[in-house]
Amino acid sequence: YIETGRYIDQIFPEMGVRFISVNDNYDSKNETSDADQIVIPFKNLINDAYCRDISMKVRSQLDNKRRNGKFIGSFAGYGYKKDPADNNHLIIDDKAAEVVRQIFNWRLEGYSHWGIAKKLNGIGILPPMEYKRSEGMNFTTGLRRNDDAKWYAGNVQMILKNELYIGTMAQGKKRKINYKLKQIQEIDESEWIRVKNMHEPIITGEIFDRVQMLDKIDMRVSPERETVNILSGFVKCAHCGQNMIIRKSRSGKGYQSYYICSTRKHGEGCAYHSINMKKLENAVLEILQKQVEMALDFDALGRIMDHRPLEAHKLKLLDDQFSTLQGEKDRYQEMKEHLYEDYTAKIVDDDDYEELKTRFENKIEEIIQMQNEVKEKKENILNEPLLPPDWISELREFGCIEKLTRKMVVMLIDEILVYNKNEIEIKFHYGDEIAALAEYVGKKPVNKKGAVS
Repeated sequence: YIETGRYIDQIFPEMGVRFISVNDNYDSKNETSDADQIVIPFKNLINDAYCRDISMKVRSQLDNKRRNGKFIGSFAGYGYKKDPADNNHLIIDDKAAEVVRQIFNWRLEGYSHWGIAKKLNGIGILPPMEYKRSEGMNFTTGLRRNDDAKWYAGNVQMILKNELYIGTMAQGKKRKINYKLKQIQEIDESEWIRVKNMHEPIITGEIFDRVQMLDKIDMRVSPERETVNILSGFVKCAHCGQNMIIRKSRSGKGYQSYYICSTRKHGEGCAYHSINMKKLENAVLEILQKQVEMALDFDALGRIMDHRPLEAHKLKLLDDQFSTLQGEKDRYQEMKEHLYEDYTAKIVDDDDYEELKTRFENKIEEIIQMQNEVKEKKENILNEPLLPPDWISELREFGCIEKLTRKMVVMLIDEILVYNKNEIEIKFHYGDEIAALAEYVGKKPVNKKGAVS
């Protein structure tokens, strides 16, 4: 209404423009009374309030649809299409969905975003914009560059981060500042409207989570390779916790590759650690073979199909763990109380009292955090449907392991700790589940520590 008044009162008269509003019976040429100068601005204010009200109602209605998991976009995400029976529901586009599955699989196999884009361009796969246009849609995107129908790292990365492919509808990512401006602002990810299980997923949640994990580790690719090394990003020094990096060393038969501690490499004082790359890969393969073989034992699988007894056993283990932590917490609390008594009795001076008090309080806080994690695990078990665990299906995929692959490492291992050239420890992604299964069926768990020969 401010802009309208400015045009009527200032700009139009300066330009010699005659303003006529038929519905309001207003003609600036015939404006003769003070009433017109009062009524017109007031009507402009009412009209502006009406526009604001309509905008708020439309936005509220769209947010309600988003909260109900209804798709409200003009075009479905790549890999999906609108359901002909319900435009607010998505169904899988089989042709594009197969490309999406291949993109995630290549990422698990060690390809970078650019590497995946090159492979897609190499086999002639149309990028999302051109694919939708080939299907008869008037689709545009800001990711197109120089009118080239090519894949780029950007649209590959967007696909790999999109929760749409696990059945989650995530909307409300952008919003106009207000109804008067066309400017769009980005919404913080924590404020997105997410609704799970709204359509059929293209990939599993486990694969999606492992791909997100890969973005947090070192995935650099050497110039002579298309993919990263099989264990790249997973090998860490057991003493300083830093990544171990690959270096080549000349030997009698040519060159051999070693993992060395990156802290030591930069001269920052960690004890010297190195391990032959091939020997490490062989040791990891051997431990993985034993782990998967034990988990997929026929007798164990037969009993786990109705896994309520196993779940009860896991709950008991968690209760025992919580009780042990509670005992530790009580012990530190008691030590803290005795410390105060010693302080008041002048047995402990001020500096020692503050140092020990802080140490005990930190330990108590650490134990409380661990107890909360145990509670969360217990709640997750209690809320799980009585179906065969998903991790069993994941392990079935690998079956009898004969060769170590990047995908296998990504899906089954969290990290590999190197103590020295002869000893490693593997932290498995399904370590807790497999240990519980082993104890349930009366088997000795596979030792995660192994010797390298």
